Amino acid sequence: MSTPRKPRIGLVLGSGSARGWSHIGVIRALEEAGIKPDLVCGTSIGALVGAAYAAGDLDRFEQWVLGLRIREVVSFMDVGLGGGLLKGEKLMDFFRRNFSDRPLENLPMPFAAVATSLQNGAEVWLRQGSTIDAVRASIALPGLFTPVRQDRALLVDGGLVNPVPVSLARAMGADVMIAVDLGSDMLGRHLDRDAPPEMPEGEREEGAENNGDWWRRLQDNLATMMPARSADEVEMPSMLNVLTSSINVMQVRIARSRMAGEPPDIVVAPRLAHFGLLDFHRAQEAIDEGRRAVERIAHNLSALGV
Repeated sequence: MSTPRKPRIGLVLGSGSARGWSHIGVIRALEEAGIKPDLVCGTSIGALVGAAYAAGDLDRFEQWVLGLRIREVVSFMDVGLGGGLLKGEKLMDFFRRNFSDRPLENLPMPFAAVATSLQNGAEVWLRQGSTIDAVRASIALPGLFTPVRQDRALLVDGGLVNPVPVSLARAMGADVMIAVDLGSDMLGRHLDRDAPPEMPEGEREEGAENNGDWWRRLQDNLATMMPARSADEVEMPSMLNVLTSSINVMQVRIARSRMAGEPPDIVVAPRLAHFGLLDFHRAQEAIDEGRRAVERIAHNLSALGV
């Protein structure tokens, strides 16, 4: 009599900008619960964290993430208005210098990322070639990062078509899918009037401007392109705030629709709606919430028997 095959566990890491550091806490909590995924896939920030995990670099990656301060976040912002506010070259150059860029098909753990074809809206599964190039395509949030050219295609953020790529995990051979949804609490979030990240007083050099000032200057420059507001007109959120909030709404709706049609076995839902787009310096808070999110569904994990 043959021994039943152990089910293959797929970890699905969703999109969500700075909220994505919570993926690290989710991974840590799952492993402490005795759950080791057999494969991982991700979209956008989920692709970035998932690639580090699949490459066996999560420990080093987590240390880098925990060391991020506003100064470091701003240093990666290479502004350029050709196709997006940020070119993304500084960030990718950093990863090429500090992390190995193995082909996706040679990573210790099976991994794939999702991108979107800008020309025809097709969902693109990146399963071969440079890991860093795949991540760069998957995180190319429209309006923020410039698109990535791959052969004749222009690729942008995979969250436009598949924010929580359960279907990709199934195609990779997963029997049990654990999905991390970073947008479960985003709808109804207050549309704040652009509170840029502030550098804590203890980290600010004497006489130096706060690194949040670059954000204000950028928005002031964009505001000059708009008609002047009359004195009795209600002040509106900035263009960047409206853009990112609109993308959040779109991705939440798409994720709910797709997961309704192809539900994962477990959904982990960190609650980080209060995080801003560029709050990457709040890694410890996000990681801790990722751990708590796993604790909230621990009974479901036990019921799976994996």
